[in-house]
Amino acid sequence: MAGVIRGARLVEHSEPIVLIGIPEKRITGFIDDFTGLDVAGLVRSGTDEHGIDIVSGATVTVMVIDDSVVRSAIRVARTYGLGGLEPEQALPAGPKAVIDPTVPVTTEDWISLVGDGSVRRLKLTVADVNRAFEASGDAEAIARPEPGHPDEAFIELYAALVSIPTIGRSVLGENEHRNLIDRIGPDRHAILLGGAGRYSFKGSGYVRGGIFDRFQLIQGDDSIRFRDRDHKRLRRIAAAGAPDLDEVDLFYIPEDAAFDAAAPWRLQLLVSRATGATSKAFTTFDLEYLPPKKYLKLEAVEAPPGSADTSRAGPEGSDLWKTMWKRRIPEIVVLLAALGVLTLIFFFQNWLVRRPVLCERIRIGFLLFTLLGIGFYAGAQLSVVNIMTVFSALVGGFDWSYFLMEPLIFILWGSVAISLLFWGRGAYCGWLCPFGALQELLNRIAKKLRIPQYRLPWGLHERLWPVKYIIFLVLFGVSLHSLSLAEQMAEVEPFKTAIVLKFMREWPFVTFAVALLAAGLFIERFYCRYLCALGAALAIPARMRMFEWLKRYPACGTRCQRCANDCMVQAIHPEGHINPNECLYCLHCQQLYYDEHQCPVMIERRLKRERQAARTSADAGAQIATILADIRGQVGDNPGARK
Repeated sequence: MAGVIRGARLVEHSEPIVLIGIPEKRITGFIDDFTGLDVAGLVRSGTDEHGIDIVSGATVTVMVIDDSVVRSAIRVARTYGLGGLEPEQALPAGPKAVIDPTVPVTTEDWISLVGDGSVRRLKLTVADVNRAFEASGDAEAIARPEPGHPDEAFIELYAALVSIPTIGRSVLGENEHRNLIDRIGPDRHAILLGGAGRYSFKGSGYVRGGIFDRFQLIQGDDSIRFRDRDHKRLRRIAAAGAPDLDEVDLFYIPEDAAFDAAAPWRLQLLVSRATGATSKAFTTFDLEYLPPKKYLKLEAVEAPPGSADTSRAGPEGSDLWKTMWKRRIPEIVVLLAALGVLTLIFFFQNWLVRRPVLCERIRIGFLLFTLLGIGFYAGAQLSVVNIMTVFSALVGGFDWSYFLMEPLIFILWGSVAISLLFWGRGAYCGWLCPFGALQELLNRIAKKLRIPQYRLPWGLHERLWPVKYIIFLVLFGVSLHSLSLAEQMAEVEPFKTAIVLKFMREWPFVTFAVALLAAGLFIERFYCRYLCALGAALAIPARMRMFEWLKRYPACGTRCQRCANDCMVQAIHPEGHINPNECLYCLHCQQLYYDEHQCPVMIERRLKRERQAARTSADAGAQIATILADIRGQVGDNPGARK
């Protein structure tokens, strides 16, 4: 009754960010912080701003949770008069402004639209943004001012309610306006947003099915956030004299949103500023919008309970993906260097495999780097979810900026795309996959401890290969229907549990991952061989590779099965050829290829060479003996001649 939140609990979630890489306990910990929040005090202070701890990597998630909880609580407090607030009373019947459908539809130029308020504008300079952060009192944010000339445009943002016919036809053009009417019908509404400057109002931190996190529409106590399904990208504004903007986008008001097109609303723009490796400060700016009176009329209707505006003023940043790349420059440099080393290993493999001790040391060292550096430190574990997301983006509107959000993941996928043409899937699966490295290193330890190793019969092994392809096709098919459901089913991959979360997860997931690793102690690379959907997805385009780098002798598979028996994933068929879909490119077969003491072909060559050398040595000895005999015959017993 005091208007204070006494508790909050997470009942259910389907947020991809939580499913893919953020421990759920960090989200529940954030929710626990709502306990003790004085909602009535926020209302009396005229703001709903309060300190929140952003969860790194889940900014959108926690912002939406915070906004939903606080606004819902404020509405409850006002409705029931909690904490000394006056209870809201239903307004008596009376005139209410509505959009007038009888107003003639005309086409206005840009100057007229801006002049009468049909299009509203918010312009922020670099100085405006820096002043806002200074006013926040955040020392870390103040110490990192926005670079650039103070008068430089940070963002110039325009907004218009295009479901008003004249405004819609003017800014969209006749054809696009007709498409809009067909899409939303007579009862829904839409807004157009356009922007220019160094800051993007749209940003790149949203995913397919996700939320645009840099702005929201606020009307009274109601807030509306837009998902990508409510969004359409436009090329330009059609009105005569309109500026050439960097971004022009159409956003449809959701059908279930409480939106009054004739009432004032505001667009709240969020600006963030990095204050540390994993921390940010935020402020917001408001663009106020009121439909021009010439498009409205009054109707006598029963108005719903009114609610006061809980305006809050606030912050923002630059293109998020660029910021992410700048913050991870050291990791990017190290990863690019590692990829360069791996490229040299592959290009000069014939030289390296002739030195088996050096080759083994380099491989073990690279696997340790992959596991500890790429995996446990950077969390850059590729997943079949990445592939499904790309296909979903191609279907629903591809945006490079989203995929650039994770620089290490992006670089790894770029290297994979190139390596598929040269070496197939083995370059990634055998050298750059952290979970694969973990399996191989554990198996090496198991062999040192003399844990028995099992080799499945070829017939059974060959029939288990397709399992991973079936898993991938099922996941891919489900993703075309529901990406969120496919992401949950992708838990068949243990990557998130073992690598990203380092086994800090609920026991069923940990048990599953540990069971797969345990199987790998007895059957080398068990998961890679039979269950890895990512490996199956990479094997399919790898069929297009252009080069054959792995050498074989005609005798391989006929007189000799040495390489086939030693292949750690049984990728070499009994008849001798290597299956590139299963090969992990460990180069062990190439070491045997040049080994003069293990490869029968090389053994024969060595013995032939030794016999030839022996014959040559014997012939030389006979010639020397003959010469000495001749000398003795000529010299006889004459001491002077002998001297």
